[in-house]
Amino acid sequence: MSEFIIPSFANVSSLPDLFFSQADRLGSYPFLWEKTDGAWLSLSYAQAAETIENMAIGLKKLGLKKGQRVVLLSENCPRWVLSDLAIMLAGGITVPAYITNTTANNLYLIADSGATMAIISTRGKASELITSDKQPQFDAVITLETADGANANTSEENTNFISFDQCNALGKAEKEQGNGANCRDMLASLKRNETACLIYTSGTGGNPRGVITTHGAILANIEGSHAVLAKLPNYGKERETFLNFLPLSHAYEHTAGQFFPIGIGGEIYFSEGLEHLVANMAEVSPTIMTAVPRLYETIRRKILRGGEQAGGLKYKLLQKTLEIGAKKITQQPLSTVEKMLDPALTYLVRRKVARRFGGRLKTFVSGGAPLNYDVGVFFMSLGIRILQGYGQTEAAPVISVNLPENNQLDTVGPPLKNIEVRLAPDGEICVRGEMVMVGYWKNEAATAQTIKDGWLHTGDIGEIQDDGFLRITDRKKDIIVNSGGDTISPQKIEGMINLQAPFVQSLVFGDQRANLVALVVVDDDFTQNWKENNAKFSTTETENSDINAPSKDMDQAYLEFLQKTIQTVNQDLSVIEKIRRFTIIDEPFSIENGMLTPTLKIRRHVVVEKYQKELDSLYGQA
Repeated sequence: MSEFIIPSFANVSSLPDLFFSQADRLGSYPFLWEKTDGAWLSLSYAQAAETIENMAIGLKKLGLKKGQRVVLLSENCPRWVLSDLAIMLAGGITVPAYITNTTANNLYLIADSGATMAIISTRGKASELITSDKQPQFDAVITLETADGANANTSEENTNFISFDQCNALGKAEKEQGNGANCRDMLASLKRNETACLIYTSGTGGNPRGVITTHGAILANIEGSHAVLAKLPNYGKERETFLNFLPLSHAYEHTAGQFFPIGIGGEIYFSEGLEHLVANMAEVSPTIMTAVPRLYETIRRKILRGGEQAGGLKYKLLQKTLEIGAKKITQQPLSTVEKMLDPALTYLVRRKVARRFGGRLKTFVSGGAPLNYDVGVFFMSLGIRILQGYGQTEAAPVISVNLPENNQLDTVGPPLKNIEVRLAPDGEICVRGEMVMVGYWKNEAATAQTIKDGWLHTGDIGEIQDDGFLRITDRKKDIIVNSGGDTISPQKIEGMINLQAPFVQSLVFGDQRANLVALVVVDDDFTQNWKENNAKFSTTETENSDINAPSKDMDQAYLEFLQKTIQTVNQDLSVIEKIRRFTIIDEPFSIENGMLTPTLKIRRHVVVEKYQKELDSLYGQA
């Protein structure tokens, strides 16, 4: 195997040990990349190692003691990674916080974790916490901006503000004077079974819980993921390149987008944001990229829309590529003409799509939520491998992932190496292994409900195939039980609705009701194009309207079209799964309005509470 990959992850004692082992081997190889003034600039493994050591000593000088928690609140950037490793090297416990959190959310996390220090992106962001009514008491607040920015407008009392650069300089001075512990001493004090980070769940059902995650849990995830991806073509024969997009404060990106690249000696580029993501891919040519299904759905929609707008031969070629690709994936026989046409489509269509993603992509990895089967088929038909995995924060977080040599798109693959999986009598997935959390922070009752006899009860319902591949059927707490006692998966139906061009988001509702209804968000661009292409609007009122539309300017003909689209979805659903009525909501679910988690999962309780009146009206209770 390549010189870039650690030979035995099992012999690594901690996450900082993993990094410094790589830094010793890779030295001047680029590690972290960030775009500054239009140019990509890199930080080498050796440069990062020096900064991490200095900062760790600086944190200890500021009073950080072993086992104390440090909140890390920042956008993704190289200093996020450096700070995370410095906290751990110093013996502290990282408490990542989402930059999109409200002040109240962050204050809850700080109070619950008992954090004694904070590392925050800017002085302005820090001031939101320090000047609040529930001002947390920190030994020090380190800001990631420049020293001038960190020192500007200092008005808060009893707060020790210091910049990242100043903390680094403090540690460097201590080291040169022989007053601080050196890197090797600090590494020797870290143990595999000790807590590395306290990652709070994204809170889809209420207040988030702090998940106690050990160094060994993440290291086990890295080892298992490496064993799977080692089957990728040319894996390890070059340095793997990652484009970081998801928040590092989430367990998925923290492991898959930060520590896994370190484990295989990769390099990490930091995306400029969602609106620049495809352009960034073309610039940096990632070889492996992790994301959530929502991103893949968005990319699919853009490709299809671009094909429609191009029209003519280009659109026909795209459609034929998808048609033949889907046949191959589902093992349907190709006609003689299709067999002859397929290589030409690879040259005319698939290669162009590959270049849009940088030209070197070995695989997308999807996690964080279920990937719609049709989305997976779409990418594979275009020659872009996509491996669906499964996990949760409580498992560090990866539990299973599909195999490059046996990619079953309707499953989440077999468990990773050294992970046991079994089903409870009610179908709940239970897992056991080093990756399982120690428990929930200061919540013994919840821990006891979740971990029983060493088995993590995931709260997900699934099936295990004869070949060991795992299929997720639903989230236990999200299952709808209708008034007839039938259990229904809302995620499955929502995924089918969202694949229809008019819709971008949906929420299916019907617990303890006789039938299902839905909230839907329509695509503004699609709506405009539809109206432009359908100048003559119908004025006929439907006798049995299943539509409750708050937008007065939306033409009845378009509403009838939406109703027919929902009926198209219903054709592939059982009687109890069919959507009987729906209402259009004007405000999309977003992180900003609290209806999505930072990893783009629906906060169902928030949405239902906000639109309870609209939902009731669908049942004639308005």
